[in-house]
Amino acid sequence: MLKVLFGGSPACAAKALELILKDSAMSDSVPEESYRIVGVLTNPPSAQGRHKELIPTEVEQYALIWNRARNDSIKVLSPEHIKQPEREEIAALEPDIFVCFAYGHILGPKFFSLFKFGGINLHPSLLPKYRGATPVNAAILNGDDETGFSIQKMSLGMDEGDILYQQTERLTGTETAEQVLKNSALYGGMNITQILREIARTGNLPPSFPQEGQPSYCSVIKKEDGKIDWNKSAEQIDAQIRAYTPWPGCFAFSGDMQLRILKARAATKIAAQDPSVVKNTSAVPGTVLEYNKQRGILIQTGSGVLIATELQWQTKKAMDYKSFMNGARNFIGTVLE
Repeated sequence: MLKVLFGGSPACAAKALELILKDSAMSDSVPEESYRIVGVLTNPPSAQGRHKELIPTEVEQYALIWNRARNDSIKVLSPEHIKQPEREEIAALEPDIFVCFAYGHILGPKFFSLFKFGGINLHPSLLPKYRGATPVNAAILNGDDETGFSIQKMSLGMDEGDILYQQTERLTGTETAEQVLKNSALYGGMNITQILREIARTGNLPPSFPQEGQPSYCSVIKKEDGKIDWNKSAEQIDAQIRAYTPWPGCFAFSGDMQLRILKARAATKIAAQDPSVVKNTSAVPGTVLEYNKQRGILIQTGSGVLIATELQWQTKKAMDYKSFMNGARNFIGTVLE
């Protein structure tokens, strides 16, 4: 039986873990393709909320749910750093291969020496484009018309390993980062199960091919990147909001109050159905122009109009634009900063 250590942390990785665990259970019916996840490697719990309660990662939460539901004994490891004691703990599980999706740590040769087949990584871009931690966000911010995912052999260089499998996904200009990551988790997870079954059956990694093309890199996202610059175009702000959903989210200020804009779209995207939303004004960027009961709240940008459809005042709950306007009667004419 092929023994697998899974590494990951956020919700998208938990979805991939779910698919792989369910398939691993079914693999028992085909003994020559049988594999099992013996451990999960994830980030430590993080302090969240007003009371800074320590919350485990979504991957840890799912692994514990699986153990309880299936009476399984998957080992959950959540170290701050991976040093000799942690490597010894991993080695005790006798894993054959490391499967990674959004774990978030740089791993060295001593770590990879623990695995007969090394590691494979699910990366949500068409490598070598967008190596790094935020490829989906970068694709949306740049207005790409396609993205996808790569399953690669892990190497010591960042996302430089050879490709085992790639799949392309068309982008329509309406997707959020959260939606694209869910697709990568779903379809990437399904393909990882096939690769693991093949390794179990043949005793070898499937054929791979080198990355082709000029590499590009994406930057780390910071919370302050969510601040909206109203001098940008409506299309750019639309992309920013979708790229930063769910984190860090996009926000502006109305006076001293922070206002999060959770959902919006550039007016040009619906101009064919409703030309009334396209405004030619000399208003200062950030000016709240109009409340359109059918479409949303119209806000002037540096070029074009943004239509906000879901908003949230600081410390308040998120609201659709109609509910929001019920409690913001003097909002029209405000200049957001």
